[in-house]
Amino acid sequence: MPVYNKLVRDLIPDIIAASGKSMETRILSNEEYVIEVKKKMKEELAEYHATQNDEDAIEELADLLELISAAAKTHGVTLEEVEAAREVKARDRGRFNEKIYLVEVED
Repeated sequence: MPVYNKLVRDLIPDIIAASGKSMETRILSNEEYVIEVKKKMKEELAEYHATQNDEDAIEELADLLELISAAAKTHGVTLEEVEAAREVKARDRGRFNEKIYLVEVED
């Protein structure tokens, strides 16, 4: 039996069971959950980085967005509150629309 030891989406156990396979799962503590969400973000970011086309990139971005929502909840906020914080940063520091690449700054 393959060992995964990773956070999975809520319906994955149902999907596995429906395929006739058996599995072992457990519910994480809050502390473990935060750690595993961060690990899963790294995994999904690596998968996004490896994409070769827009369709795959969008799928990985959707996974990252779901994880950002989950992480926000661990900090006691909603995705909408994270979005509001993003807007404040965009107003104060700008966005990434101009594709500016900083090469160096002279002291």
